[in-house]
Amino acid sequence: MTTPVHSALRAGAATPADDRITRKQRRESAAGWAKTAVMSVITLVALAPIIMILVLSVRSGQTAAGTYSWNFSNYVEIFSKTPVLDYLYNSLAVTLGTTVFAVVIGALAGYPMSRLRNRFIGGYTLSLFVVQSLPVIVFVIPLFVVFAKIGMADTLSGVAVIFIAGSMAVTCWMMAAYYDSIPVELEEAAWVDGASLWGGFVRVVLRNSYPGILSAAIFSFLVAWNDYLVATVFLRSQSNFTLPIGLQTYFQQNATDWGPVMAMSVVMLLPPVMVFAVLNRFFSIGGIGGAIK
Repeated sequence: MTTPVHSALRAGAATPADDRITRKQRRESAAGWAKTAVMSVITLVALAPIIMILVLSVRSGQTAAGTYSWNFSNYVEIFSKTPVLDYLYNSLAVTLGTTVFAVVIGALAGYPMSRLRNRFIGGYTLSLFVVQSLPVIVFVIPLFVVFAKIGMADTLSGVAVIFIAGSMAVTCWMMAAYYDSIPVELEEAAWVDGASLWGGFVRVVLRNSYPGILSAAIFSFLVAWNDYLVATVFLRSQSNFTLPIGLQTYFQQNATDWGPVMAMSVVMLLPPVMVFAVLNRFFSIGGIGGAIK
């Protein structure tokens, strides 16, 4: 004999279990849309300053009708009246030099910090922490006095040395932390196969540390590229100015022409954006987790 429940099932009627699944799917869908909405708002808030910079950089002064004209006159002005290309070259020279030396030093110094555990290494790590915890303003004036005596006060190399010293501590920590994720057994296998200590480091550890190296490089790049305080104190000649100091020259005592300021800001934004766009595809997570059994 056919019961009402069996008849309902045969007719395709929804069961209580189906109703629960449907309600769960609706809740998950609603939660997904809510997360999307929240992330969209956060993204818009984060991008709002950049959007305003781009908009103001192509907006010139008010016309007779009280409206604004939209053109690239601000860019023409900064490139024709200001040595922007010289500022850009100086910033790139200091930044690239800082990045290369800081990453090389961090990659070499981070290895013993990761693999060795003794009082000397512990003291070295502690000294890096203490130095990094102090504000930059504490070192600027004494270093300026010292650099002035040795003829490096108004030079790009002197500023680069300070940037390297300022970012070296963090790059060492970053590389040491990444080396910790690489199993020592991989190096031991290379040693058994006849590799030297240096060969194992280069062929095994360093080869598997590309994401860590890129992270340290980006950090060093941003430290040198965005610095204003050190460059302001040390660089006196306009021929040595970097982009942050060149941007500051547009700020007058009683008025500021925001169009050229925003155009210069766009010039400053382009290199970091290009660096992130190029290096982003080289980042990877994992890759060595299954290297040993």
